[in-house]
Amino acid sequence: MRNMRTPHLATTKTVTALLCMLGVISNAHAQFATTIIPVTPPETAASTQQAAPAKATPKAAAKPAAAKPAAPAVAATPPVAAPVAAAGGRVDPRPVDSILVVVNNEVITRQEVADRLASVEKRMTSQNVQLPPRAQLVRQLVERMIVERAQAQMAKENGIVVDDVMLDRAMQRIAEQNKLSMPEFRTRLESEGMNYASFREEIRREILSQRLREREVDNKVVVTESEIDNYLAAEANAGGQRQELDIAQILIRVPENASPEQLATRRERAEDVLRQLKTGADFAKTAAAYSDAADALTGGDLGWRPSDRLPQLFLDGVAKLQDGQVSGLLKSGNGFHILKLVGRRDAGGTQAAAPAVQQTHVRHILIKVNQVVTAAEAKRKLTELKERLDHGASFEELAKLYSNDLSASKGGDLGWIYPGDTVPEFERAMDQLKPGEVSQPIESPFGYHLIQVVERKTDDASRERTRQAARQAIRDRKIEEATEDWMRQIRDRAYVEYRNDE
Repeated sequence: MRNMRTPHLATTKTVTALLCMLGVISNAHAQFATTIIPVTPPETAASTQQAAPAKATPKAAAKPAAAKPAAPAVAATPPVAAPVAAAGGRVDPRPVDSILVVVNNEVITRQEVADRLASVEKRMTSQNVQLPPRAQLVRQLVERMIVERAQAQMAKENGIVVDDVMLDRAMQRIAEQNKLSMPEFRTRLESEGMNYASFREEIRREILSQRLREREVDNKVVVTESEIDNYLAAEANAGGQRQELDIAQILIRVPENASPEQLATRRERAEDVLRQLKTGADFAKTAAAYSDAADALTGGDLGWRPSDRLPQLFLDGVAKLQDGQVSGLLKSGNGFHILKLVGRRDAGGTQAAAPAVQQTHVRHILIKVNQVVTAAEAKRKLTELKERLDHGASFEELAKLYSNDLSASKGGDLGWIYPGDTVPEFERAMDQLKPGEVSQPIESPFGYHLIQVVERKTDDASRERTRQAARQAIRDRKIEEATEDWMRQIRDRAYVEYRNDE
């Protein structure tokens, strides 16, 4: 796996990439996160609304949605100002907000969209991405906000919260990574046209989204030994030389269980976009105007990635392209893709030259959260056990008595752990411990843990190191593909109603 250097803040392309560099989210997710948020454009939203909403529909959304809701272009205009009588009879304007979109049991207002639009336009301008027509940009932004709102609702249902303390720590790490104090970091953001409060909330949304993905996707991904064998065989046939590719994409999304008519409509749209590109249209501007991927507002650029972290569909699609050339239509389960090969380069090494892998011998005590045991009770119980351990109690004996998983019979012993073998929350806490040290209660998708590192070693067996690197590459790729499907389902299953009446 390649080592990633931290660029200066001014050269950071996206918040997702920034979070990746900080370790706030995993590299695998960050590399693909901006390609996997599917949205339903207005012409296909009707099919989404026909599905029964997962939650009770609010009173505001009780009336039937229009069969073909129009694009919410009105969001590009700030809310109308209503007159307000001031002292002395003078009339001053006051902004009047209104509902633009209903998402399940919550709303997105015109003022929210106008605020985000201003931020997006500044960012695109700073990244030298040509702005598409305002109505198209608003449509893209509203669809992004719909997905974010549906994600936030799902996270809330699952008890996932990013509180201010956690957010403050993330912001501090970002500042430290850029070798800035917090006041200097804030000044730098504002000098680059970014509102500090808006940036902070964007970080909160990214962390929340990542934690939800870890819970809903990561834990279900399995890599078999035969998959590793096949991967290594393919590497050997390719001579072991690794490449990195810089690819930009435009995604014309197809809804889940699309009808033949919907499929034909989306294909026609994709073919029209391809015709524009073939006749000289700028790829980044076209992506910002038409792409249904979350990277649309950054021109569709995925950045440099190792070839083994890209979907096979993408590798096949650009295999015969020269730098700057555009592929034909590529069909995936998520829709129609158009790819541009921005560049190709040698990654500077082979699979066999992968760095040594550190293994950790670890044990834990797990208290699961369920209908009987609340999160607060689980945390309180582990805090009590931590105090007992600090006063000389045996970790092994307490694990046998109180741990809620199969390792309890072995005194909580999980054996030797490779990087990537466990969930990110557990691994981050484990990596910060010294041998013999016990953590504070740590939350993960499984519940709350006390973690103790027994010992560490560096795996010098080249065969095992190579297999572990292969396992991680396969896991990253499978997570990307599984996340793509999961995100599409979130959007397709959300109840969405556009409100275009003033």
